[in-house]
Amino acid sequence: MVLLDMVAYAEGPLRFTDIAAASGQPRGTLHRQLVHLVEEGLLELDADGRYSTGLRLLELASRSWARNELRLVAEPYLRELQDLTGETVHLGVIRGASVIYLDKVEGRQPVRMYSQIGNASPIYCTGVGKAALSLLPDDRIDALLSEVTFQRFTPATHTHETLLAEIGEIRRNCVAFDREEHEVGIRCVAAPISSENLSYVGGISVTGPAYRLTMERLEGWAEAVRQTANRISAGIRIGLGPRP
Repeated sequence: MVLLDMVAYAEGPLRFTDIAAASGQPRGTLHRQLVHLVEEGLLELDADGRYSTGLRLLELASRSWARNELRLVAEPYLRELQDLTGETVHLGVIRGASVIYLDKVEGRQPVRMYSQIGNASPIYCTGVGKAALSLLPDDRIDALLSEVTFQRFTPATHTHETLLAEIGEIRRNCVAFDREEHEVGIRCVAAPISSENLSYVGGISVTGPAYRLTMERLEGWAEAVRQTANRISAGIRIGLGPRP
C-alpha cells in the first residue's frame, strides 16, 4: 500500500532508484514487491524502467465507487439539492487529515467546478472538512489536526486557533461555510453527515464561484443543505435510500 501511494501521488513515473531512496527498503525486498505489483496489474513498468499506476487500480476504484453504500444512499438527495440550487453539489468523507470526494453532481451554470471524484482536499479549509470535524469529540479533532500543516492557501485560510473557534460555531448551527479559504473565488455552504457510531464522518456541500454565490445566497440555502445532510445520515443508518 505504501508503494502504491508513493507512485500514485508522485508528479510523474518513478524509477526504481527514486522508490528505493524514498522507501528506505532493501533493494532485493523492494524489487520483489514491485514485480508482484506489476504482475497484479496495480503498477505498470514502461520501456524506460519507470513505474506508474496500473489500469487495474482504475477497475478496482470503479467497482468500489459503484458499490459504495454511502454514495448510493446519498445520490438522489444530492440531485435534489442540485435541482434546488443549480450549483455543484459534493459528497465527501474524512480520511486521515483530508477530505475525499465520493460523489459530485455538476451544476447547471456555465462556470463549472474543477473538483473530481476521488480527489483529496485539506480538512481545515473546506466546507465539507469543517462540517465533518464538528461531529468529532475534541480529542479526535486534536489527533487529526496534529497531522495537519496549516498551509495558507488564501488570505482567509484558517490557522489552528481560528479553526477551533469556527468548529464551535458549526456545532451550534450544524452548517459550515467556505469563505474562499481554499481557493480565491470559490465559496460553499456545507453540512455534516455521519454513521451512527461515527465509523465515518463527512459532509455535503453546495459550491460555486464567489461572484455568483454571495454569502447571503449561501445562508439562504443553509437550511436546505442541513436538512439534506440529515436525510442522508438517517438513510445510511438504516441502509435505505429515499422513500417514495
